[in-house]
Amino acid sequence: MKYLKELNLQMVKDARLKIDKYINNTPFIKSIYLSDKDTNVFFKLETTQEVKSFKIRGALNKMFSLTEDEKNFGVATISSGNHGASVALGAQILGIKKAVIIVPANTTTAKLNKIKYFGAEVLQMGNNYDEAHNLGTKYIEDNNLTLIDSYYDDPYIYAGQGTMVLEILEKNPNIDTIIAPIGGGGLIGGICVAAKETNPNIKVYGVQTEACPAMKKSLEDDFCYEEFESEDSICESLIGGVGPLAFEICKKYLDDIFLVSEKEIRKATAFMGLRELMIVEPSSATVVAAFEKYKNKLQGKNIALVLSGANPNAELILNIYNEYKSEYIK
Repeated sequence: MKYLKELNLQMVKDARLKIDKYINNTPFIKSIYLSDKDTNVFFKLETTQEVKSFKIRGALNKMFSLTEDEKNFGVATISSGNHGASVALGAQILGIKKAVIIVPANTTTAKLNKIKYFGAEVLQMGNNYDEAHNLGTKYIEDNNLTLIDSYYDDPYIYAGQGTMVLEILEKNPNIDTIIAPIGGGGLIGGICVAAKETNPNIKVYGVQTEACPAMKKSLEDDFCYEEFESEDSICESLIGGVGPLAFEICKKYLDDIFLVSEKEIRKATAFMGLRELMIVEPSSATVVAAFEKYKNKLQGKNIALVLSGANPNAELILNIYNEYKSEYIK
């Protein structure tokens, strides 16, 4: 497994030492609505990072590894939004003057505004992430920028994402199950390494929308689908292929992948906003949808649900809330 040779628990611990003072040690709170007398469910609120996303962890850790020449030439990334905002903030923190963020046309206004707020240049290319990735890669190469990739094969990115596991287990050493969304795989990959190399008995589950089961299909076929033809989805950050490093990690460590429907994701998004009173992206709400759908398998567990981001399309969120308000507002 050529991509796995550098990534391990020590690298996650080293990442934490580098980034800790620049990020939030995010809250870890119990859900009174999802928990019962046998099962304890907690939210890891990566939604409370400055960029409202976990992505700052990996981006910043990677950017600390850059040479002075790389910083002077500038950095770039291709992102559905949250990673782009994180690279923009990382460039601001480290004093990197040129940061270019390439995003697909379907990126939400909230994410675009955040990228611009942190001082990066935004270029929109392609209608979805895979199209943006193909066009953006050539642009980055042609302009001699350093790519800060969010999921492909960079161990610094994965190690940064895994730092949240160290926080989770410090706050509650009894956690025996972690559930997180899978897009390109950087998040679930970092979580798997940090959790399984700390305690092999911890169960780690990934969640994908039925519209894009790229990792599940990759594992079933034993072939890494770096591009994946997807159906329409409200989870724009979970659409597209997966990275080869994530694929290798998931083959080695991931316990299972839960698939949830678009309808189940919509309901979970509404539940989080109208019952838990937390605004989250639909991509983030997938973990709640998965818990509800597979709760019989999860009974008696101490569960961490990773709420990965909170930069949704405002109109979409309002529509979802209106759709379910009679169920959750009584």
